[in-house]
Amino acid sequence: MTSSPPLLTPPVAVIVGASSGIGAALARRLADEGYRLALLARRRQALEALAASLDAQHAHESRIYPHDVTDYEATPALFQRILADMGRIDVVVYSAGVLHPVAEDEYDFAKDRAMLEVNLVAAIAWLGQAAAYFQTQGEGHIVGISSVAGDRGRVKNPAYQAAKAGLTNYLESLRNRLTRHSVHVLTVKPGFVNTPMLQNAGGAGFWVIPPEQAAADVARAIRRKRQVIYTPARWRWLMLTIQHIPSFIFRRLSF
Repeated sequence: MTSSPPLLTPPVAVIVGASSGIGAALARRLADEGYRLALLARRRQALEALAASLDAQHAHESRIYPHDVTDYEATPALFQRILADMGRIDVVVYSAGVLHPVAEDEYDFAKDRAMLEVNLVAAIAWLGQAAAYFQTQGEGHIVGISSVAGDRGRVKNPAYQAAKAGLTNYLESLRNRLTRHSVHVLTVKPGFVNTPMLQNAGGAGFWVIPPEQAAADVARAIRRKRQVIYTPARWRWLMLTIQHIPSFIFRRLSF
């Protein structure tokens, strides 16, 4: 009589910015795929509601960690606490973001600083922890939710676009550094997604998709170890065109 093979430990995904939007949708998607989840965001009640919903539908308990991503000093210890609680980490997703409405004649450093800190500096704080851990392990997945806004500097909201451009570049640098250690780094560039962040910024846009569609694209890209995706995919061709518009023409455009 042969013994049965040991049960595999379910993979663990850490989602930073899990309380709403793409982060919450991705939590549901990964839970459906059998992941155990560590969910982080500022709003405890939103995290508790999400975890309760997931736990009612899946066998694996989701753990919540209320956290302000701009509390940079707390990040290393919290990463280690999550690792100790979960026993392992296989995927780290940075989905936290903020988009303040900014008029074309407005230069508000407080808004700009908040967008730079949440969208870029805090992402580096968290993904740097993930990179160090995965490099040591020789495996793992890093996922950063960037934006089509980072592909070129447009008239609207310079600081937000700068933050996303910086995140895209940072993720590429991580990819080039970590690929030799068998670590997968995925850059996600959504267009307009129907999230609270978009609504807070005025709700304008075209090709608007639900967060569940973006989450499905991200989960598929993790499985296939894609490097860069646009969601929806047609944004790739639009942004390729925009990137090649001569500067003297591009600066006259209003979008």
